[in-house]
Amino acid sequence: MPVSASAATGDFSCHYIGLDGTPQSATLHDPASPGCIALPEVADPGSSELAFAPHNDTDEWVMVFTEPYCTGDSWTLCPHGNPATDRLTMRSVFMTGRH
Repeated sequence: MPVSASAATGDFSCHYIGLDGTPQSATLHDPASPGCIALPEVADPGSSELAFAPHNDTDEWVMVFTEPYCTGDSWTLCPHGNPATDRLTMRSVFMTGRH
């Protein structure tokens, strides 16, 4: 039986330093859930710095990981939480599907 895709409601955002050295931000609007999302702007450890200051303003629990493909060290962010500090860094996000 096929499984239907769903999405978290809300935005997940973070900041990063672009390849040209300028500060940038990225936002995932109503991200697919559950599942792992590699942030394309920072997914390659050989050519980019980690993203930082994630803000989970979705209706789901989210895990952020220091490496692509939801590997490495992780932290869990609550739904509709406050923005994390610049010290919390990441390369990928796991939308848990849990509200």
